[in-house]
Amino acid sequence: MYTKQALHELNISPAAMTAERADALETDGFYIAEGVLSLEECKRYAEAFEHIHAQEADQGGHEVHVEPGARRVSNIFNKTEAFDQLLEIDEVLAAAHHLLGEVKLHGANLRDPNKGYGHQDYHTDVPKLFADDWWVLNAIVLFDDMTLDNGPTRVIPGSHHWAPVNVPTVNQGDWEPAPLSAEDAARVPKDLGAAYPGETYVTAPAGSVVIINSSLWHSGTVKNSDDPRRVLHLTYTRRDLPQQLTQIDYLTPQLYDRLSPAQRYLMEVEPTSGDGVKRQRKRENAGWWN
Repeated sequence: MYTKQALHELNISPAAMTAERADALETDGFYIAEGVLSLEECKRYAEAFEHIHAQEADQGGHEVHVEPGARRVSNIFNKTEAFDQLLEIDEVLAAAHHLLGEVKLHGANLRDPNKGYGHQDYHTDVPKLFADDWWVLNAIVLFDDMTLDNGPTRVIPGSHHWAPVNVPTVNQGDWEPAPLSAEDAARVPKDLGAAYPGETYVTAPAGSVVIINSSLWHSGTVKNSDDPRRVLHLTYTRRDLPQQLTQIDYLTPQLYDRLSPAQRYLMEVEPTSGDGVKRQRKRENAGWWN
């Protein structure tokens, strides 16, 4: 099987991503698709988030990382059937295929920052070796409204064409940053947590999906309200790269039986030769969130 075949079997057409949105992804590095989920679906997914997090509490997200100041849940598809349909969001899969070519699931993490927390330094999620060397697409699926008060994501449009900055250690693998050109060095601020000229705060109603090239400079911001801001970070990567969460290492028989052949391919839970799975090389430092 290959990606185009898998998408065909899932009845997902490349036309699910419009030419206008493809241009925005190329030029700005992100776009917002509203109305992808209904409010009823958002409520159901938010309730599933709350149910799992109530069981895991401060250990939520431990399969990837526990984040101080945020409620997290990882490895979601093995824990419940509630999120299965999110593996077939046409907008997300069409965008991932458009940006990356042959793709597979990279990670799926639920997150809700706590009041007074959520601010991050600007960073890119992944390295790149050369211009347009894209590694990961991040789809932020909103179960609640993302407003200026509840910790919206901030981005610098067009910055995916710049050098990577502040890449989390856990995502670096064997990559070593090259010396910056004078142009790129001038772009890096002394304080990556401060406001940046031209930055955009992403706001959107519940049911929207924010599609982001993970090479874009972006960060979380402080949550100033008690309103929930529950999202799913659903990421896809190229098939030659490791997953954030190696899905086959956590696979349950129940999940395997629920998946179609196309879904198993896109989750990479049926390696074709030997183990066949590329795993992320871990470094001692877990990342910038510590």
